[in-house]
Amino acid sequence: MQRLTNKVALVTGAGRHGGLGEAICARLGAEGAKVLVTDLGEPQPNMPADRIGTTAELESVAAELRKGGIDALAQPLNVQDEAQVERAVALAVSRFGRLDILINNAGIGYLQAPLLEGTAQMWRDVLGVNLIGAFLCIKHAAKQMIAQGDGGRIVNVASQAAKVGSVHLAPYVSSKHGLVGLTRSAAMELAPHKINVNAVCPNHVTTGLGKVQNEYRAKMLGQTVEEYLAKMIERIPLARVGLPEDTAKACAFLCSDDAAYITGESMNVSGGAAMH
Repeated sequence: MQRLTNKVALVTGAGRHGGLGEAICARLGAEGAKVLVTDLGEPQPNMPADRIGTTAELESVAAELRKGGIDALAQPLNVQDEAQVERAVALAVSRFGRLDILINNAGIGYLQAPLLEGTAQMWRDVLGVNLIGAFLCIKHAAKQMIAQGDGGRIVNVASQAAKVGSVHLAPYVSSKHGLVGLTRSAAMELAPHKINVNAVCPNHVTTGLGKVQNEYRAKMLGQTVEEYLAKMIERIPLARVGLPEDTAKACAFLCSDDAAYITGESMNVSGGAAMH
């Protein structure tokens, strides 16, 4: 299925093997899109080195995509730096000729703490990437799409945490609820330009980040990781946790003409765990 032939996509937070971003790039590419693969690449203040994909890993992700026949280019990008965001959009255009798709996948989800032990810096870090970074990418991608004059697709990767609360994750939950609000507002403002803006809301996916969350929450509940996951699966009607490919397929659908009349939505990709 080649629903995205000749489309150009910019995907943030895509520089880790086994992550959602890599799966999204692979799916968009398999459907014909050319992909600018972006991620931090370099150490950042307040962010542990093992939570950040290196530039080498980012380049490796793009190289694997190219081996699969996908036209992919890697570019380090800090989504909180507006100048870097502008340059990334310009690079996509200079390399591929245009920009049709933005996937806002970059996010911080590893900062977990009881509400009363949280810090203002933790909130600034999470909101800075998950919400302000998404805004900056929407702003500059949409400007390019408007200049092209033939519309575009923006998909924000939210979370089941955009629909429900969760203990020890107040900044993350707040940022993802905010991302749904941003999705709805952007959809209204960009609709006259034929730009559809939607969100996907996956439940738990055991990526590298998901593994960190599993270990933290299992310890919090006095369970092994295996016991924690088993209890989680009991609450999912389709009886399994999510896979990166599940979210990738939803993103590809929302970027295709099959979703031409869908905008402002926050699609659950949760195996039935969330139905609202």
